[in-house]
Amino acid sequence: MSAEYMHIGIPVTNKRPNMVFNEDLKFWSNTDVDDYDYKIEYLKFEEGTPFPETMHKRPHVAYKVDDMEPYLQDADAVIFPPLELDGNVRIAFIEKDDAIIELFEEKQQ
Repeated sequence: MSAEYMHIGIPVTNKRPNMVFNEDLKFWSNTDVDDYDYKIEYLKFEEGTPFPETMHKRPHVAYKVDDMEPYLQDADAVIFPPLELDGNVRIAFIEKDDAIIELFEEKQQ
């Protein structure tokens, strides 16, 4: 298993500058996560989002993984099952030791 830190996701109740809307998943997020050292992703969830309520109130830590399957098996709970985003990327959210963790997997080319 190999995991590389990507960002921390912090839910907010008000839109922040530079946020863009994801129509399919009904949430806002900033586009500049990698533009500064803190690597913070701000998230504002809208009505109808498929993300569970716990993610609306609690931060998460995101990791890029080579293969998310071992992490899914090791999780205390899968709170958002794997979702393919563009044919090349999958994401999932798990709980492990009371922390919410985002798994980000890119298909190997």
